[in-house]
Amino acid sequence: MLRRTFARTLLATSVVTSTALLAAACGGSGSEAVSSSGGGKNLNIYAWAGEIPDSVVKGFEKETGIKVTIDTFDSNETMTAKLSSGSSGYDLVEPSQYTVQQLIGQKLIQPLDHTQIKGLGNLATKFRNPSYDKGNKYSVPWIWGTTGFAYNDKCVKSATSWKTLFDARYKGKVYMLDNMLAAYIAGLQVTGHRATSTDKDQIAEATSALQKQKKILAGYNSTNYAQLLASGQACAAEAWSGTAMAKVVQSDSHVHYVIPEEGGSVWTDGMAIPKGAKNTTSAYKFINYLLRPEIAAKATDDGSSASANQAARSYIKDKAALNNPAIYAPDSAITKADFLLDPGTAMQYFQQGWTKVKAS
Repeated sequence: MLRRTFARTLLATSVVTSTALLAAACGGSGSEAVSSSGGGKNLNIYAWAGEIPDSVVKGFEKETGIKVTIDTFDSNETMTAKLSSGSSGYDLVEPSQYTVQQLIGQKLIQPLDHTQIKGLGNLATKFRNPSYDKGNKYSVPWIWGTTGFAYNDKCVKSATSWKTLFDARYKGKVYMLDNMLAAYIAGLQVTGHRATSTDKDQIAEATSALQKQKKILAGYNSTNYAQLLASGQACAAEAWSGTAMAKVVQSDSHVHYVIPEEGGSVWTDGMAIPKGAKNTTSAYKFINYLLRPEIAAKATDDGSSASANQAARSYIKDKAALNNPAIYAPDSAITKADFLLDPGTAMQYFQQGWTKVKAS
């Protein structure tokens, strides 16, 4: 069950390619709100594989009589390329937060008509006015996750800070995600900066910290770090939340997943309506359906993901998931967590720095 972790790896890694190509498009704005005239009894969705449970789709079809067709992608770039080609035929897409920025800039998604949406107030505070899409003008968050770290208390007695991953006492038993921007979340925050920094000097400072850290690392690992922690081969590792990490935390009382006190980061995948969508009435009905708490709860119960819908939590049957920080990080823990954004032209500083880190 590494699919969630693998998908998140693709998502984060693909930022490198997409931002280099699309940075100039970021920060733009659309022109007019989505037309409410699109009707029909069909709905074509382009989404992350496995993130919309079958139970949700079947329930919606039964209730509305609308036929839903879902095509899936394994990276934001695949989805963006499909929309860029024109006439994609999709009525809803599920971009991650930094891709929402890019799609806005390229005018590939349209502003939402909030008069047709019911239930935005059900979203958790973190997702109601996100930095990547102020006022949820273009997108409605569906699921979310975090970047933090995990440790085995047989080796590390207690840990709350990124500093644990830079501590020479654990030399040879520390792993970092094999992902440039993920590594820089830790590098920037451990040196006192925001994970969203695009400042050249701050990135250089983070680069220096990561170069020094490399001397104590066992390696970079984006696949089986959860298992390494469980076996004791790793004392601590940078980690993504999700199924693989959650299972180890639940089954092994010695492994703990932590959002670092410096902030860590939050990612989210949500619904947006592409430019030229034909079945917009069906799209709004589906968005409203997802915003219903009892439906949003299925993202967790049937999809093993954290729902962005705060009201859904009382409907979730899997109470263990609610108490597992590798699925639902505590609200207090993500207060300072940044949404990882498109760094735009600052990408060059990260790429140059990462080359130095890997070569050190």
